[in-house]
Amino acid sequence: MSETESSGDECVLKCKKPAFVLYRNREEWKDVVPIPQADVHNAVVAINYSEKFKDVYDYLRAVLAKQEKSERVLKLTEDALNLNPANYSVWQYRREILRCLKIDLRRELVFSAKMIHQHPKNYQVWYHRKAIVEMLGDPSAELELTKNDLEYDSKNYHAWQHRQWVVQTFGMFDGEMVLCDTMIEADIRNNSAWNHRFFVMSNTTGFTPQVVAAQVDYTLQQISKAIHNESAWNFLRGILCQTKDGISGNIKVNTFCENLIASNNISPQLLAFLVDINMALAKEDQQAREKVKELCMQLATDVDTIRHNYWNYLAQTV
Repeated sequence: MSETESSGDECVLKCKKPAFVLYRNREEWKDVVPIPQADVHNAVVAINYSEKFKDVYDYLRAVLAKQEKSERVLKLTEDALNLNPANYSVWQYRREILRCLKIDLRRELVFSAKMIHQHPKNYQVWYHRKAIVEMLGDPSAELELTKNDLEYDSKNYHAWQHRQWVVQTFGMFDGEMVLCDTMIEADIRNNSAWNHRFFVMSNTTGFTPQVVAAQVDYTLQQISKAIHNESAWNFLRGILCQTKDGISGNIKVNTFCENLIASNNISPQLLAFLVDINMALAKEDQQAREKVKELCMQLATDVDTIRHNYWNYLAQTV
């Protein structure tokens, strides 16, 4: 065996995770009588828990019954959460222990970050992270945490929700529009990034005529790249509805849509948007009502046949 192979084997031996010792075999837990799950013998279809799972949760039930809050129970909750990270009761009890023992919460940020990395779409993990940040009053690590998660999965709802809570709660909006630009550039159909863009505008600049004009220009450019992109059309619809002229009163948008129609560059999203424009005018304008019916017929019979029932219904209600 070469020296390189030998040192590699030694590294494997040193880095190997120690075998899990069942709690019933640990000397420091001899004072605790485990409590088995009550319904195990009566279950119609019993869950085939592993020996490790039964051992950990039997001891967890025992300490819960006594309301013991100690370092050893904190470690027990960690083992329990690694086995079932969606267990709300364990997370809640862990927070009670942290408060009781006045544990350094920055240590808990490390643990929660590890759990988020392993279980990025688990609601309870993210909720725990939020609770710890609230207890600390320090959001300094959160933007980087969510940015890293979104680089892995750019549409992770939980990461976006956490980020929006952070920036709104702590007033950390600087750079958020740049983030939106970057993520839309990477994936023009990222509905979460478009949603975040609207959220940031709502909480910062608002929808002044100047802001809306700039965002209309930006959005029309993005639609020109992908006219079937519903995210961009929805964003456009959303910002226009915040203005006094509403969805039907923007000349630039109306001209843009007319030009797409004239060039036969048609999509279901374009026609649906034109339906909304004409629906806004239909109450006072017979021509607009007829236009809605015409567009709905085109959508139902040719462009968006999968939703023909909806378009036929809409045409009847005008």
